Amino acid sequence: MNRDNDKGKILLHRTLYVAAFSVFGLFCLILRLYFLQVVEGEKYKTLADENRIATRILVPPRGRVYDRNGILLASNTQDFQALIVSEQTPDIDLTLERFKKLIDLSENEELKIRREIKNNRRFVPVKLKDNLSFEEVALLQLHAPDLPGIVIDEGINRVYPLGKYTAHFLGYVGAVSTKDEGSDPLLSVPGFKIGKSGLEKVFEKRLRGKSGNIKLEVNALGRVMKEIDRQNGIEGETIHLTIDSRLQKIAQDAFGDQSGAAVVLDVHSGEILAFVSAPSFDPNLFANGISFDDWNALLLNNRKPLNNKVVSEHYSPGSTFKIVVALAALQAGVINENTIFDCRGVMELGNHKFHCWKHSGHGPLNVVEALKYSCDIFFYETALRLGIDKIADMAHLLGLENTYNVGFENMQKGLIPTKAWKEKHLKSKWQQGETVIAGIGQGYVLVTPLQLAVMLSRVVNGGYEISPTFTKLSLKDKAKIKKLPIDPKNIEIVKKGMYEVVNSVGGTARRAYFNINGMKMGGKTGTTQVRRISLKERQTGIIKDEDLDWKLRNHALFVGYAPQDLPKYAVAVVVEHGSSGSAIAAPIASQILKAAIELGI
Repeated sequence: MNRDNDKGKILLHRTLYVAAFSVFGLFCLILRLYFLQVVEGEKYKTLADENRIATRILVPPRGRVYDRNGILLASNTQDFQALIVSEQTPDIDLTLERFKKLIDLSENEELKIRREIKNNRRFVPVKLKDNLSFEEVALLQLHAPDLPGIVIDEGINRVYPLGKYTAHFLGYVGAVSTKDEGSDPLLSVPGFKIGKSGLEKVFEKRLRGKSGNIKLEVNALGRVMKEIDRQNGIEGETIHLTIDSRLQKIAQDAFGDQSGAAVVLDVHSGEILAFVSAPSFDPNLFANGISFDDWNALLLNNRKPLNNKVVSEHYSPGSTFKIVVALAALQAGVINENTIFDCRGVMELGNHKFHCWKHSGHGPLNVVEALKYSCDIFFYETALRLGIDKIADMAHLLGLENTYNVGFENMQKGLIPTKAWKEKHLKSKWQQGETVIAGIGQGYVLVTPLQLAVMLSRVVNGGYEISPTFTKLSLKDKAKIKKLPIDPKNIEIVKKGMYEVVNSVGGTARRAYFNINGMKMGGKTGTTQVRRISLKERQTGIIKDEDLDWKLRNHALFVGYAPQDLPKYAVAVVVEHGSSGSAIAAPIASQILKAAIELGI
């Protein structure tokens, strides 16, 4: 009996538990129904009527970009644009004609609008005109009854406060094209702009932000009656660059009317302090939609203002490459600080004659003196004893023939030739004469200005493998910078030669000398031919550069660092058809390095 009573009690308890749970669940269901039907009933009643709800994407502000000192490089301003929604206008042709009477549309703009209307679904807005003034917006609002389907959208427009000074590294934004399409709903917003080049494109996903949306109740004519719901987007990330805009301006202005490139690095971290390609252009032209005339003016300019010459153009390094050859020869033991070669102005190899830039010769020289006077014969002899493959090994160690991970498109890799390279690509054997020419940075050797700056940085920082970067390194990243297998004593010999180049009488860059409270610079000049000088011309007299057409003149190069005792900055300067590294490129580099010291970056 007791056992039966226990079972009954257990069954009763379970029944009560189930009943209580059921009652509680029913109570929750009733409460939820009350909330949906009474508390938010009006909202869902409205949402149920699909024909009266318009959902629009909210474009977030694009992330701002600052330099290392907090100076604004890229920002946003308020922008108004006129859109047309095909399904909300009974006669598209009539609406467009009325719009054109109020706001000017070019023939090309109208053709583009009609094409987009035809290619898009009828409910997708199509941009008619952006960058509208307040007066133009007011005029359209006044005539709204005659412009069914046309809506005014308030957005943001990208602006670059420093204009041409930031164009080649920041890049610019532009309208989304078919190749840019993706899953992000922002890409379907009419007039939405994304990064098209430079760091705007590199950091696109970080700068773009996340879209929001707004639900609106509209009447049968498409007029907004009220806002139902809003979810704000997330503003794009703020980016801080290593660029110093003060130095950037000075470096850009130092070129004047010259064409070329310059880049300044922190030799210990690889941080890019200045990044110049000259001539430049105004990126605001692209952000606002560049005109046909402005585009043609840039495109037809023979000095190529649209090209990012720091990374997308490569040049023969000329005598700046002697730094690599000297260090490779010292490291291999082919020469030492006391090795002497006698320069008589010409060296014969088989049936060929190889000339020094100083036709009368420099006489007996060691490596420091050879760097100081930029003697070609010394480096012809050194290159022959060293061999092209050992030269290439040192060039690669110092960062040449490397594109680096800075994210730009069309970055040139350059070329450091080897015996294997020639056999593979040119199907012929390497010749000793080619080693001779490579010894002074000509022939097949090609580099970019950025690579030259990295090469010099790795030498003067004591042989550490830095790489260029636009964003500051963390202490952890700095600790990972490797020491290269180069004897510091050999680096000091090469630095001594570069010091003599600028600071001693007779040095090829003596005119670029400065002394700021004991802080001086060192460096190496370079001048590279862009045309072949014939034997006949050598016999009758070489034509002076200033008497040649601009495109036939020599390129001028200089790589420099400062301060001499404790190097902090490295600069590479290339002046296209500048004729002389010592006369043109070195003074520009001097001005830039002097400014870096005075600014105390």
